[in-house]
Amino acid sequence: MKTFEYDILSFPMTRKTSLADMQASLNAKGAKGWEVVSISSSEFANVGHTVFLKRETTATGSTA
Repeated sequence: MKTFEYDILSFPMTRKTSLADMQASLNAKGAKGWEVVSISSSEFANVGHTVFLKRETTATGSTA
């Protein structure tokens, strides 16, 4: 049975280079096997984006 682990990243949109920083960070995570499953954006006060990621674990054994 496949199992997954999850990570959550926050990207405040306070600098002009924020989208480039976000792309670089997500590419680095992708190189480690992480996949974006959802992005939540907030335009209220330019808060930014929250990104939810997952990757398959290498857990051994099974549970019933």
